[in-house]
Order: sequence, then C-alpha cells, then structure tokens
Amino acid sequence: MKALKVFKDLVAFLTIIPSTKEESFIKTSAKYMFLFPIIGGIIGLFAAAYFQFCAIIFSLFTPILQMFFGSMRSIYIRIFTSGATLSFLLVLTGLQHFDGLVDLGNALGFKKLEERRFAAHAWIVTYKGALLAVFVEFLAFLGIFLIDPNLVFKALICAEVSAKLAMFTMAWFGKPAYSGLGEMFVKLNKRSRLIFLSYAISFLIILPLTGFSGIIFLLISFFAGFFLEKLSEKIFGGTSGDVLGATNELVRAICLLVVAGGVVA
Repeated sequence: MKALKVFKDLVAFLTIIPSTKEESFIKTSAKYMFLFPIIGGIIGLFAAAYFQFCAIIFSLFTPILQMFFGSMRSIYIRIFTSGATLSFLLVLTGLQHFDGLVDLGNALGFKKLEERRFAAHAWIVTYKGALLAVFVEFLAFLGIFLIDPNLVFKALICAEVSAKLAMFTMAWFGKPAYSGLGEMFVKLNKRSRLIFLSYAISFLIILPLTGFSGIIFLLISFFAGFFLEKLSEKIFGGTSGDVLGATNELVRAICLLVVAGGVVA
C-alpha cells in the first residue's frame, strides 16, 4: 500500500493527474525523488501514444491536406503532430517546469543577487524569460519534428526519463538557494546514496529501447544536472526550484535533438 501511495503522490506532483487528495504529496515527492525517472518513463509513454494518435488523426484528413498543401502535406502533418505532442507534454506536466524556465530567464541580466531572486519570484514575464522559454521549447519541437517517426516512441520515453534524472542529479549536487520548495528537495537528496539506484532504474528503462548506446542519455543527465546546478548557484546563490524545473525542459530538448541527430538510434 505504501508503494502505491508513493506512486500516486509522484504522479500528482509531476503531472496534472489528480491521483491523490492528500496534501503530503509534495513532501513524499521530495523524499522519493530518486524515483522520478519512473514517472518520466510513464509521461514519455503517454506522449508517444499521443504522437501516434495525432499521426493517425491527421492521416485521415490527407485528402483535405492534399487540397490545401499539395505535396507539402507530409511536412505539415509532421509540424502539426510535433506541435500537438509538445503541447500535450507541457499541459500534462502542468506547465510547472515551463514556468521555471520563464523564471530563470526573468532573472538573467541583473547584477545583484537580490534583484535576480526578486525577478524570478515576481508574477511577471519579461522578454528574456519569454525568449528563453520559447527558444528551449522550439528546440524540443524541432527535435520531435526531425526525429524519424519510427524512433519517436523511444525518443520521448528516454527524453522524459533523462529529464527527471537530471533534476534528481541537480538536487544531489546542490545546496538550497533560499527557503522554498526547492530547499526541501535539495535537503532530502543532497549526496544521497540513492543516486546510484536512480541511475540504475533509468538505465533499465532506457536499455531495452536503445541498447547500450542509451548510456549517452545518462551522461547527459549527469553533466546537465552538474552544470545547471553551478549555474543556479551563480544566479541565485544555490539550487533553486525554478532551475530544477528549467532543467527538465532543457534536458528534454537536448535528448530529443540527440536522437534527431542520429547519435542514438
């Protein structure tokens, strides 16, 4: 029963699925953050299924698309399908990681630590925040668009697993920037031995999909978690919940582009 509760709490935290009504799901998620890759795999599976659904639906309108777009119809189908899939991912995760990306962008350019923290927490969207968010999500869209449709299934799952693993890696390396949601995740996971289990779980999910070349995804998670934690320290004085969220979006985009580039088949 406890395992089921942990699973439901993690789903509630990382998605908009109302899997629990208990308010303790945030603390549970912080305590069991090493299991994030499992939920990432499920999110990726849902996204892959949605991609296939969109492809089928759009293919039913081939005659209409042929009428409007002619020989370019296949490209437009890919554009619509890729955009719809990325939108599905953002909505499924409640835009909370996207929000962290915007907040990170808002803080860029300020010289004083207090100004950067204020900009990240203020209920505003600056042009820098919007630009960074749009740019990163465009890279993710581009990755989905360029990937061979036969590889999209494995690409989306591996990307989501890697994104969640990178978040845990960042918390493992980090130190709290200030009191808040990010502080709880860092304090409970800093230098935790469970990082080995988290990487093992991630590898076991990725291995059947990509073979041993999937180690590249683990390396991306590790180095992205490390460098983004250092970036968070430089900008906010420590690990910020906003940068944890931004890490998810950045690593997803990187992994999708890696598959699109043929590095992992």
